[in-house]
Amino acid sequence: MKSSYKFRRMALVIAMILVGFSASGLAQTCFTSDEMDAATRSAIQSTASRYFDMVSRGDTATLKQNAIPTLASNFGGLEGTIKENQANLAGAHATPRAPYELKAEGTAPLARAEFLCGIFGAAGQTANSTEFVIPNLPPGTYGIAILDVTTQKSPYTVSFVLQQAGTDWKLGGLFLRPAQIAGHDSKWFLDHANAFKAKGQTHNAWLYYLQGRELALAVPFMETQAIDKLYDEEPSMKTSDLPAGGNTTDLVAPGGKTFKLITVSPLPVQASVADTGQAFQENMAVMKALITKYPEFRDAFDGVVARGVESSGRDYGTMMPMKDIK
Repeated sequence: MKSSYKFRRMALVIAMILVGFSASGLAQTCFTSDEMDAATRSAIQSTASRYFDMVSRGDTATLKQNAIPTLASNFGGLEGTIKENQANLAGAHATPRAPYELKAEGTAPLARAEFLCGIFGAAGQTANSTEFVIPNLPPGTYGIAILDVTTQKSPYTVSFVLQQAGTDWKLGGLFLRPAQIAGHDSKWFLDHANAFKAKGQTHNAWLYYLQGRELALAVPFMETQAIDKLYDEEPSMKTSDLPAGGNTTDLVAPGGKTFKLITVSPLPVQASVADTGQAFQENMAVMKALITKYPEFRDAFDGVVARGVESSGRDYGTMMPMKDIK
C-alpha cells in the first residue's frame, strides 16, 4: 500500500483605498464606516449582530433562510462549522468593528474584485487603509462586518459578508476564527517565531510564523498594513526542506521505508484520531522519522498528529504526546 502523509504539528499540543477612490473604468468601490450614510452603517451592523445571535444559539435553520440562494443551496459546510463552535460561542459577547460597504459594478462576476478602502500613501497601505481582494464576485452591494467575540474559553473573530437585496442584507459568507490557540494570540506566536529564528531553529520559526499570521487574519481576503508586513516577512522565515507549494519531502523511517510528507502545519489540541492496525504502526514510524529529521520540534511542541493518506483517499490519524515519541 502506497501512502503519503499529511503531517500536522499541534500548537502546544501539535495535533483562517483612497477615500471613495474610483479610477476611470474601475468597477469596484469601497466605503469605510465614516463614508457610508448612517442608515447603511446601522443596517449592516444590526444585521451582523442579529445573525451572530443566530450563530451563538445554533439557529442554522433561520440563518439559512436569510442566506443568498447560492449559499443556502450549499449550506452544509457552514452549518457544520457553526455546530462545531456552538459550545464555545453560546452566551458570548460580540463587539462590532467599523463596517465596510463594497460596490461591484458590471454584468458578470469579477474574476478578481479589488477594493481599496481608506487612505493609501505613496508606499501603499497606511495605518488607515484596508484592501479586500475577492475572486469571482458577482456584481452587487456588499457589507463586511467583523465582530470581536469574547467567550468563556477563548476570543474569536466572527465576520459576515452581507449582500444587499432590496432593503435587506442577506448572508453571503461567514468566517469563524479563533483569536488564540492554546491561550496564545498572534503576537505571541510571531514573537516566538523570531526567537526560534534567532536560535537557528528555522523549522520551528516557520511553523510559529504561519500560526501567528493565521491568527492575525479576520478573513482571508482582507489585508491591512500590519498583514502586508507579515507577508513581507515570509521569505526570511520560510525554510526550504519542509513541504510547500505541492512539493513533498521524503521521510525515511526505521527499517528504511520511505514516506512522502505532504504537509506540516500547527494544529490545536482537538484532533480526530482513527488509527487501526498497520496504519497505527506506520503513523508511529513516520512520527519517529519526523522527530529524527527535525529534532528541534521537541522544543516547540507538545505532541504530533500523523495522518496517512491512501491512494484511495482514505486516511488514518494518530496523535501522540512528544514525550512518548522515542
